[in-house]
Amino acid sequence: MENFFEVKNVTFSSSKSHKLNNVSFNIPKEGQIVSLLGPSGVGKTTILRTIAGLEKIENGEIWLDKNLLSSKRNHLQPEERNIALSFQDNCLFPHLNVLENLKLGLKRKGPQKKLDIFKLIDDFYLNKLVNKYPHQISSGEAQRVSLIRSLLSRPKLLLLDEPFSNIDQGLKEELQIRLKKILNFLRLTTLIVTHNYDEAFYFGNKCGLFIDNKLEQYDLPYKIYHFPNSEKVANFFNKGIFVNAQVVSKNSLKHPKLGLIKGNFVNKHKVGEYVKLLIQPEDLIHNDSSKMKFKVVDKRFVGTNFIYILKISHTELAPVLVHSHHIHQHSVNEFFGVKTPIVIKHLVCF
Repeated sequence: MENFFEVKNVTFSSSKSHKLNNVSFNIPKEGQIVSLLGPSGVGKTTILRTIAGLEKIENGEIWLDKNLLSSKRNHLQPEERNIALSFQDNCLFPHLNVLENLKLGLKRKGPQKKLDIFKLIDDFYLNKLVNKYPHQISSGEAQRVSLIRSLLSRPKLLLLDEPFSNIDQGLKEELQIRLKKILNFLRLTTLIVTHNYDEAFYFGNKCGLFIDNKLEQYDLPYKIYHFPNSEKVANFFNKGIFVNAQVVSKNSLKHPKLGLIKGNFVNKHKVGEYVKLLIQPEDLIHNDSSKMKFKVVDKRFVGTNFIYILKISHTELAPVLVHSHHIHQHSVNEFFGVKTPIVIKHLVCF
């Protein structure tokens, strides 16, 4: 196989009634990180368990560094795969304290670059916990212990199942930065499963989005967000909305209230065709002096920005992102100006 890691037409199954059929994706080069993104219950953890060898496959093939791990007829045992899986839930040995659990990761052989166990303990804020037992620490602390133990084992492939799901937001962002630096330093090929697209986009050289038991899109994070290949993908991020418009030229369309909208179509459309245009919060630009105004029906403060929801027609709403330092903060029921002419770099239509 040309790719360092490859899942080829695999059916992943956690039960007879829940299957992910004919899933294919790859990691071309050693040391790359791929994120698997999707809602809870879609089967992401099953994928990791299967790659680790804890589940068998009905069809397809799983390859790692030119070695066949799984097929319908072949199944390499977990201990023979040189793969580490860090579970979302506590998987520490209850009779061992934190330090003893961590040292288990040192028993496996791996690449030349080594990690200092005590520096990792310090970097992930576990200094005060080394003598405690799993039942004496929080779920977030247990996650960090499991994560470090997996890093110390220096596997050929690291599988991370929602590694920051039980960790507070402020600490989470700091630990994400530290983990990414370690993964890049070790050139450790990694699959990270998450339902948080910010996390998936931060880590992933590529990202696979699963919706309704199907791998809907596998691409660069930028392309998944700005070039979604279906309405399902666009709606997953719950950021934008669709409005009805008509294509009037090779680089523009028209909306009854927004007027002429210019840009580059992501897909080909015929002049005169009626389409659904995706409008994301960053697409429309606020302008207090604009003559085109719409009523604010809702607003949300998200730290660095406000997101205003505008009523642009009887049945259509549109979000607009405005920096929170903007001098005029609009209230609900106020009228809000939108800059014209409207230019949207990527015209995503279905």
